[in-house]
Amino acid sequence: MKLLEERILRDGKVFPGEVLKVGGFLNHLIDDSLLEEIGKEIYALFKDDNVTKIMTIEASGIAIACYAARHFHAPVLFAKKSKTANISSDCYTASVKSYTHGNVNTVFVEKEYLCKGDRILIIDDFLAHGEALKGLISLVEQAGADLVGAAIAIEKGFQGGGDSLRASGVKVCSLAIVESMADGKVTFRKQEI
Repeated sequence: MKLLEERILRDGKVFPGEVLKVGGFLNHLIDDSLLEEIGKEIYALFKDDNVTKIMTIEASGIAIACYAARHFHAPVLFAKKSKTANISSDCYTASVKSYTHGNVNTVFVEKEYLCKGDRILIIDDFLAHGEALKGLISLVEQAGADLVGAAIAIEKGFQGGGDSLRASGVKVCSLAIVESMADGKVTFRKQEI
């Protein structure tokens, strides 16, 4: 998605440790106009897949998922990273290693919200090694729901998570695939979406 790539080049910041900061427009301070276009693009990619629910993980994927959900007329379900008093004990759980935070979280989705027969589209802001996506896929499988695919705003292609998931049969559509962040310069993989 050219619009997203241009915004990354203009306002993204590359930090040591292969970190791409897009907090000024995507996942901290949110550019409403950009997310509206991202939502439209995700809908165009998956509009024929009969999506019944959109799923993400807290917190950065929620805004993108909500913008896409408006076009699908489907609810957004997000996996929580901590079990609070208002979450029932009847949950699907998965362990997810966070590349950015350097820790492992157990994520939770209450069973009443993720059901057999649901057609799930997973949406997230980043895909690096694929750990969050694998955790969400595990939750979908535990419920006996159907995974239609995953839509990702930014994939770090050089970290291999997206390619590995595609090779395993998951339909992964990333709007911008970063091929390299060498010397602080972002380059993108050419792709046909």
